[in-house]
Amino acid sequence: MPTPSGSSTAWCSLPKLLARNVARRAPAIPAVPSVKPVTAVALNAVVPVPGIEDLVLDDLAAYADARGWVVAAGCAASDTGPLDQDTELRAGWARIREAAADRRITGLVVPSFSHIAYRWTDWNTERAWLLRQGLFVIATDPTDVPVGLEPEESWS
Repeated sequence: MPTPSGSSTAWCSLPKLLARNVARRAPAIPAVPSVKPVTAVALNAVVPVPGIEDLVLDDLAAYADARGWVVAAGCAASDTGPLDQDTELRAGWARIREAAADRRITGLVVPSFSHIAYRWTDWNTERAWLLRQGLFVIATDPTDVPVGLEPEESWS
């Protein structure tokens, strides 16, 4: 059907309509940044002499930081004295066990496994407990192992 010459028809393109509608809308809400899950770890060491605890813990913290892990608040603990002290007598180790039991950490970083427990039977007890808590344990020097019976010898 022909259009009468006296009437005018206006056409708007889709981009022009969209531009007008966008100008009337409220500003867009900024996108929420994606957050990666945090791996919270504890640091633990037994140092032979007082005064060097911070040096050892700083090295462990740097190791954790290089892997993108975060040291949970209050979970950088050290004990002073010989490695072969009973785990029940170590205040630092008690703090680590408390953090693990409260599920504040998912991992533990130590200089070597002997810093958890020095004697094989003590280590085996602590290792079993850590596994039941679902923790991973990383030793920055895994060649230093607890002393005593070798695992194969303890089964007989």
